[in-house]
Amino acid sequence: EHAYGYDQLWNRGLHGENMTVNLVEIDAADSNDVQNYLDCVNFQGQVQFTDVDGAPTSSLGENTLDIQMVAGLARSSNINVYETDDNTSGDIWTNVNDELQQIINDNTNNVSSGQVVSISLGAGEDQVSSQAMRAIDQSLQILNQSEHMTVFVASGDCGAFADQRFGHLSVSFPASDPWATAVGGTTLQVDGNGNRTNETAWSSGSNPFSCKNRWGTGGGNSQVFGHPGWQTGNGVQNSASTGGRQVPDISAVAYALAIYYNGQWGGASGTSAAAPIWAAGMVLMNQGLMKDTGKFTYSPRLFYDAQAGGSPYNDITSGTNLHFRAGPGWDYTTGLGSPNLASVYQHLAQLLRR
Repeated sequence: EHAYGYDQLWNRGLHGENMTVNLVEIDAADSNDVQNYLDCVNFQGQVQFTDVDGAPTSSLGENTLDIQMVAGLARSSNINVYETDDNTSGDIWTNVNDELQQIINDNTNNVSSGQVVSISLGAGEDQVSSQAMRAIDQSLQILNQSEHMTVFVASGDCGAFADQRFGHLSVSFPASDPWATAVGGTTLQVDGNGNRTNETAWSSGSNPFSCKNRWGTGGGNSQVFGHPGWQTGNGVQNSASTGGRQVPDISAVAYALAIYYNGQWGGASGTSAAAPIWAAGMVLMNQGLMKDTGKFTYSPRLFYDAQAGGSPYNDITSGTNLHFRAGPGWDYTTGLGSPNLASVYQHLAQLLRR
């Protein structure tokens, strides 16, 4: 929290009061694990669960992880957890889109409330049907344009090979959708006072025969979506560019994060943690921006617009995703970089005051 400047927002009185993070899940959360964590961090907000197309039948840890990442950083926020049956006989992406539609329906009258959505799900672009992809793309567009929500999506944990075939370049959907803000992963080191001392792109090449969500931060060029005009900045146009949407946009720590699961403390890794970390930061910034400027901003474009006058992010310049290397400016491993929230906030406030 100190390494990324969350505490600087807390010191301004921003803890997420009256702000909401919507989580999209396909497994259940263990209520005892969640409550233990909420008690530990003195969570003052509310957690609400909504089942869509049936209740989930198993707890795989993802739902629990997402709730805890948000609750630990936005301790007075509302966390709305949308769950679905992970053992559906049909296409799970149909259920995921139904969850997005439920969020849309539930917030028809809340378009100016600064809410965000976090999705820690994904599959290689060639592993999602074109019909499901079109439906989800439309829902993400409505969430952005009509309901003014930024949608954070984990970029995947199989490095540059989202379809889990080592050496086959591919990116994860829905992170690759231009209405999504794709979040990559880093390995973060801090000193005894919580100061950020080193940060690299997260990856592990220990077993090229099986990803098991351990190859590292997803990133590369979309083979479905074209390059959006707003995706600009140092490093964006590069020798590997193909004219497709480039992933990720931003990043956050995705390795060795403390969670309470199965009745004990343990470590979790994956970009599925990085997405809710950024979601929590965004609602805190939105809370402050609405207080200070009467406005807030949304959509993946905001992260590129915030570069006006210089990059406000922690630029990650070392590490790989087993194909692409991190470097100065935007790159295929960590995007624009990790949260430097006080600086990002300042840049966004200046944009909104123009």
